[in-house]
Amino acid sequence: EQHQQRLAASLAAARIDGVRQVECLWRNLDELLSTWPEGRDCSLYVQVTRGVAPRDHAFPRPAVLPTVLALLMPLEVNTPAPSAAITREDIRWSRCDIKSTSLLANCLLRQEAVDAGVAETLLVRDGYLTEGSVTSVFVVLDGRPITPPLSTDVLPGVTRDLVIELMANSATPVIETPVSEARLRLASEIWVTSTTRDIVPIVELDGLPVGDGKPGPVWREALTRYAAFRTAASTGSAATAPPPTSA
Repeated sequence: EQHQQRLAASLAAARIDGVRQVECLWRNLDELLSTWPEGRDCSLYVQVTRGVAPRDHAFPRPAVLPTVLALLMPLEVNTPAPSAAITREDIRWSRCDIKSTSLLANCLLRQEAVDAGVAETLLVRDGYLTEGSVTSVFVVLDGRPITPPLSTDVLPGVTRDLVIELMANSATPVIETPVSEARLRLASEIWVTSTTRDIVPIVELDGLPVGDGKPGPVWREALTRYAAFRTAASTGSAATAPPPTSA
């Protein structure tokens, strides 16, 4: 549902009137999923464009029907492993809150991580952490998990929001507040989240250890709660978070 809401918000921001077409897709989603082999995990990719029209930077007039593409792809479920990251200046545009295919800057920044042999590139804009090239970012400072607040510089990550919700009744609820680059480098823990990566601990940043160089206790708490939610969701049982633990 959160993915659907984010798609609707991005369509509205891009001024694409694709509500009816997307609603039709959701209504027929079971038919699409029935084509996938039973017992195998998959991910659903949905892309909506303004439609087919002569090339122009302006919107077509009269409006054309939006094009909706839906793909099912194999999904490998991996246990999050300790990983490394690098930092780079955030060179993306000023509407990163819109989920779109205009991702050249993200691709260039993600490739820098690949070239460096690490898992992710963490982005810094005007001296403050925004997010990763393909992930949301959490840091732990003074025992408390922190993530940058939503803004036009940050994509509203679905897994990000879920982690915040699952940690709400823990001894270490997530705080949404700006994180300076200086404080990022003082963090005892760093994690990155996404729909396909879950919650990955970053134990090395720019070649230096994060904290003691091992996944930390707050990450383990978040992962335990996330795993419990995933299990409950897959079995259809009530998804309840574990009881609060001591900090």
